[in-house]
Amino acid sequence: MSIPRAEHPNPQFMRDNWMNLNGEWQFLKDCGNSGAARKFYTDETVYDQTITVPFCPQSALSGIADKDFMYSVWYRRAFELSKAQCGGDILLHIGACDYETAVYVNGTRVGAHKGGYISFTFDITSACRAGGNTLVIHAQDDERNRLIPRGKQSEEYFSHQCDYTRTTGIWQTVWLEFVPKTRIVKTKYYPDIHAGALTITATLQGAGTLKAAAFYKDKPVGEASVTADGGEVQLRLALSGTHLWEAGHGRLYDLILTYGDDRVAGYFGLRNMRLDGYKFLINGTSVFQRLILDQGFYPDGIYTAPTDGALIADIERSLACGFNGARLHQKIFEPRFLYHADRMGYLVWGEYPNWGLDHTSPDAIYPMLGEWLEELDRDFNHPAIIGWCPFNETWDLDNRKQYDDLIAMVYKVTKAVDPTRPCIDTSGNFHVLTDIYDTHDYDQDPAVFKAHYDQFIDSDDLFDHQSQRQTYTPGLPVFISEYGGIQWSDGAGWGYGNAPATAEEFIERYKGLTEALLNNPKIFGFCYTQLTDVEQERNGLYTYDRTPKFDTEIFRRINTQKAAIEGT
Repeated sequence: MSIPRAEHPNPQFMRDNWMNLNGEWQFLKDCGNSGAARKFYTDETVYDQTITVPFCPQSALSGIADKDFMYSVWYRRAFELSKAQCGGDILLHIGACDYETAVYVNGTRVGAHKGGYISFTFDITSACRAGGNTLVIHAQDDERNRLIPRGKQSEEYFSHQCDYTRTTGIWQTVWLEFVPKTRIVKTKYYPDIHAGALTITATLQGAGTLKAAAFYKDKPVGEASVTADGGEVQLRLALSGTHLWEAGHGRLYDLILTYGDDRVAGYFGLRNMRLDGYKFLINGTSVFQRLILDQGFYPDGIYTAPTDGALIADIERSLACGFNGARLHQKIFEPRFLYHADRMGYLVWGEYPNWGLDHTSPDAIYPMLGEWLEELDRDFNHPAIIGWCPFNETWDLDNRKQYDDLIAMVYKVTKAVDPTRPCIDTSGNFHVLTDIYDTHDYDQDPAVFKAHYDQFIDSDDLFDHQSQRQTYTPGLPVFISEYGGIQWSDGAGWGYGNAPATAEEFIERYKGLTEALLNNPKIFGFCYTQLTDVEQERNGLYTYDRTPKFDTEIFRRINTQKAAIEGT
């Protein structure tokens, strides 16, 4: 049987000795959520369906395509281990499973995790044996629970407006990794473009010598080592050549790390970022961010791209239209997407799927903060990620306002964990404590839209649809992080505002809205809504099946005009 999504799921941290567990699993819906009590994790239980992992049961690619609510589901499969594979430690990795996961190996519970979007790992060594083994995964989810983040998954039976088909259970690769007892647990990379060096912070298990060797286009460019007794160590790797990562140019260095018998292959990029007044500087140069909103939905896989090539193709579609990056919106994207963004020099904002949370309650910190910290940790080393955004549009709920201390606390924690990147506290509204002031503006009249921001050029009077609840702080960098959303469809679905009557009107509207931002010397970037249609939302530059609606060269010519703020 061919294995779907057979490629290594984490190119930044690869060992040779691993096993992909994607493919056909047994599957069982547990409508009463009583499976744990009835011991569905044992071999005696009859599973009445099969499913193709890593695709969620709502998707066509899963083979099930049941779009109803699923509050509890079970997966089971057998796997074989050799004596050699049982000679060290065995790690089970789950790319993502929505929302609360429990894992059993040979009837023994080996771990549990909360969070539907981030990767997690269990050491299952003690439960495994040479020969046949059984793996069972139980997932519970409830999109209607106000203390479970759901992102853009619909809390109603049907998809509606900007909420779409739900995802339950496993939706990224499941895999085993066979590792020595003495090993590298994780790393963080801190590039220094001025010295031409990389500082590596490594968490180690067992005693040994950590060695690092860097290569650029297969040529050795630096090596270093440090002896350790485990724990956390630092290693500075001087490089003989400096090749900067920047928009449009990935220029990645390959990196080989060894520790005892452990060998990890990965990569890094050399770049830095800082804010300077209204400017966003990358490697000391003001870069205008021409971003597209990418929600990461697929007609046949829902949250899961059908192939690795589909991830690459979406970046290529964006680049073809003249964008240089994306807001990865209301979803934590998989590591392979980030890898392709890294190597293609594609700027992205790391975001969190906060919709569904009750932001008016202090209790929202509990389901959100842990997974957000896991995201910051997992994705820290990706040079393509140039900023963090933990919340998006924290609207009032039942006439209750957001709990400001929640927004401020998550911002502060983000900056403490990663001081190297800017953080937007809550995109669009309602700002509490932020490095960047961003707004969302879906006005469809280019003249009115331009007037909104022309007044900002000669003053600190920034137009904001949410000015009754938030106030711009003079001097903060400004980012129009959602605009456009121009509807173009066969009359079905919806978009923002009134749809243009002709293709020519669409292009003129797009041009007017976009040039109003490109030509403003106090605005460092925009994000157009959006890359593709998603189900009933028909405001993409491509249809949901990725067919371009217009000649992409039209958008490329508009978007790549020199912006007033960039280049110095």
